[in-house]
Amino acid sequence: MSETTDNVIGVFTIDQAARLTGVSRRQLASWERDGFFSPSIVYGEKGAHTRLYSFRDLLSLKVLNQLRNDTRIPMDHLREVKSDLSHLGDDMWVRSTLYLLGRRVVIQRDDDTRHEAGSGQEVLQIPLKVIVGGMRERIREMNERSDDEIGRIDRTRGIVGNRPVIAGTRIPVSTIKEFDAAGYTVPQILAEYPILDRRDVEAAIAFEDKRCAA
Repeated sequence: MSETTDNVIGVFTIDQAARLTGVSRRQLASWERDGFFSPSIVYGEKGAHTRLYSFRDLLSLKVLNQLRNDTRIPMDHLREVKSDLSHLGDDMWVRSTLYLLGRRVVIQRDDDTRHEAGSGQEVLQIPLKVIVGGMRERIREMNERSDDEIGRIDRTRGIVGNRPVIAGTRIPVSTIKEFDAAGYTVPQILAEYPILDRRDVEAAIAFEDKRCAA
């Protein structure tokens, strides 16, 4: 997500979400159990599905974590903030600022006029553009891959249900194969997964899972 419309494409496990947002794994699990915040991406069959966080999820979690754990915003109001954040379009994420006055949050878009209340209370400002930029950089750092990982397929215990993934990522080979079967070209698949190299996509398309074939 830049100042215009380009998006960070990716999905993130609960461990990655905790690492990128600062929300503990325990807190993420608690928020999901309570119905406050659930990962927005689900894949797999019923009863054996995997839930993953989107980039937009990470942005919201980063903000909610600061409001809840740093400034102690009440949960009832935090739910309202979460709802407002979920309705922000991509462009508004980089054109909006949160203001915290006392224990109430106001989301000001750049075309709004903010009137000072004159209460004398300190106003906390959270420019969402800073949250977006910081999250992009953290993801880039996390996704840095060594040369020997590019074009290689791995299967690691505990990673995406032990399914084959592109080395250095958690992107399942099966996902790339589904794009290929749907008629996507290699450049089109790379547009969906910018962190991948052409060699990754070609290796995934060519990969045959001998364990499944046996």
